[in-house]
Amino acid sequence: MNEAWLRISELVGKGGLAMWPLIGLSVLSLTLTVERSIFWIGNHRPGRRRWLRSIADRLRAGDHSGVQAATETDGSLYGSMVRLMLRHGIHDNSAVELAETYRSRVERFSNLMAVIVTAGPLLGILGTVLGIIQSFGLLGSAQVVTDINEVAAGIAKALITTAFGLMVAIGTLFPHMVFRAQADRCMSVIETLVAAAQQGVRRK
Repeated sequence: MNEAWLRISELVGKGGLAMWPLIGLSVLSLTLTVERSIFWIGNHRPGRRRWLRSIADRLRAGDHSGVQAATETDGSLYGSMVRLMLRHGIHDNSAVELAETYRSRVERFSNLMAVIVTAGPLLGILGTVLGIIQSFGLLGSAQVVTDINEVAAGIAKALITTAFGLMVAIGTLFPHMVFRAQADRCMSVIETLVAAAQQGVRRK
């Protein structure tokens, strides 16, 4: 742990002030990725498609008691949605109402991850600019530069922050796109279940 902290401190020392918000964004990105991964694995675990098809078939047949029994112990978002739908009844505007009710849970942290994808490279560029300013400040000073390492430190700062900013953005982008695809799939399933329930009501 101490060794890891020393390496982070060394990296921040070389990269400059822009490294602190970049490290903060990387920690936040990792936390959000873990939280969303657990959420989607729980809702889209193996065998979920077959279970959802059986629920939709029962809803189309109007077998609400069977649906209630099948979802009673299910802790997923779909089980919660179906129980809520049966409790409050099926109406023509149920699809819109339920979609809006669950959209915030389905798309949670999506905007925040998009901000991290955008902010990472921008903070990296900021570090780059600061590093170049430092290097040119030394070269443009009236004082003769005797130690080339001082100039190299500014260039290193520029390269480190740019690379780290891109790493943060790329490391967030791919999970973000996967989670967006899962969210689209989830909303489509919710609409399918509502349509199946409405068909079952009309058959009765």
